[in-house]
Amino acid sequence: MLLLGIDVGTSSIKVSVINAADTKLVASAQFPETEATIISQHPGWAEQAPESWWQYTCQAIQKLNTSGAYDPKRIAAIGIAYQMHGLVIVDKDKNVLRPSIIWCDSRAVETGNKAFEAIGASYCQQCLLNSPGNFTASKLAWVKQHEPAVFEKVDKLMLPGDYIAMQLTREITTSPAALSEGILWDFQSNAVANKVMDHYGFSEKMIPAVQPVFSVHGSVTAPVAATLGLKAGIPVSYKAGDQPNNALSLNVMQPGEIAATAGTSGVIYAVSDKLTGDPQSRVNSFAHVNHNATQKSIGVLLCINGTGIMNRWVKDTAGSHLLYAQINQQAAKVPLGSNGLLVLPFGNGAERMLQNKMTGAQISNLQLTMHQPAHLFRAVQEGIACAFRYGLDILKENGLRPSVIRAGKANMFLSDVFTDLFVNFTGTPVELYENDGAVGAAIGAGIGAGIYTTPKEAFRSYKPVGLAEPTNDHEEYTRIYERWKGLLEKALL
Repeated sequence: MLLLGIDVGTSSIKVSVINAADTKLVASAQFPETEATIISQHPGWAEQAPESWWQYTCQAIQKLNTSGAYDPKRIAAIGIAYQMHGLVIVDKDKNVLRPSIIWCDSRAVETGNKAFEAIGASYCQQCLLNSPGNFTASKLAWVKQHEPAVFEKVDKLMLPGDYIAMQLTREITTSPAALSEGILWDFQSNAVANKVMDHYGFSEKMIPAVQPVFSVHGSVTAPVAATLGLKAGIPVSYKAGDQPNNALSLNVMQPGEIAATAGTSGVIYAVSDKLTGDPQSRVNSFAHVNHNATQKSIGVLLCINGTGIMNRWVKDTAGSHLLYAQINQQAAKVPLGSNGLLVLPFGNGAERMLQNKMTGAQISNLQLTMHQPAHLFRAVQEGIACAFRYGLDILKENGLRPSVIRAGKANMFLSDVFTDLFVNFTGTPVELYENDGAVGAAIGAGIGAGIYTTPKEAFRSYKPVGLAEPTNDHEEYTRIYERWKGLLEKALL
């Protein structure tokens, strides 16, 4: 028996097939090979065409099938992970009405700020666990204000994973976890947040059918199955945002457990059983994949928009002829502190942990007669690690005290330089696992389809592939971090 996972990323669609018996990877593929386009018509805007996600999904699955590593007819369930907070809107015929306003788009910041004031801080923190901020509901409110003709045609609002599931099954569903991502879920009443809906003037009919994350969200239609070489009727039995899904893939399910990822954006994701929100809305709390009315399971998410995207920028700008592994090798030869070079990596939209401010990415203390590209490569990784330290300190203010962090050996954690910087700037060991979002989605599909009776059963053979621990250079790392933090504080004035 096989399970298929689909990861709808910002850069590409990745798909993986695993063996249900032992969760081992059978084969994986992605499409496109180069990074997908982000449309940015104005500063701070970021959009993608949902139709392209579907095209890429089909091409990725077809490419995977050609590997010959498995029989597509043996796939028993499908799970979907997706970039969080994106807005997809369709009409009554399930036609997309406009490009998706994705997670790193900043246009709705002021819309969310006004809603926070109008709805009230107490309700937002106690019932929503967040400010409406720059999330999905506020993005739809922006459409209502600026594109009224489009808004009038809206039948259903969705997140990116809901759209892919709709294309597979022609059914539209959502979950408390998904609605909480959009700041449309009231945790106290355990229902759709009518106060937000009323404030923004949204019809209840726009909300799809609400059901658990682990449940059947529809079955693959015969025409789609024929196109993709699958059996008709396969259940789509799991949908989750990329960060909750990453936590699932690392078996981070219980209060006190913490996951980290450093892809295009960087995230520290901690599971809590407390219905509380950060008073300054610098971190966000959403329903975790196993949250329900009787079991409080909240994912406390600290997001840094500018991480891997900053690393990619410096590669494209100063090392386009190099592989990432070569950049890491050059960075390893530069001493800690990059000979005084400092980098703020915040150049990918408004940063929630900075209270939605946009400082832009900054390079400070560049000495033209001393600094070479290798210094820049290292300084960027140091700046990103310092940003993680800054974010972890915010989580500590909110009562979280990690003794170890779990991360997939992927993206920036493939760099020994970055991994060493991360554990030393944060002072926290990191367990590294072989994981990715598509594999996590496949495991989620097995749980949702009842192939695994519990998540614990799915992870019975899960073991780390490495452990990184802080060294004894605490004072030196602290000194560098304080210089970096001083630069950030000046940028925030």
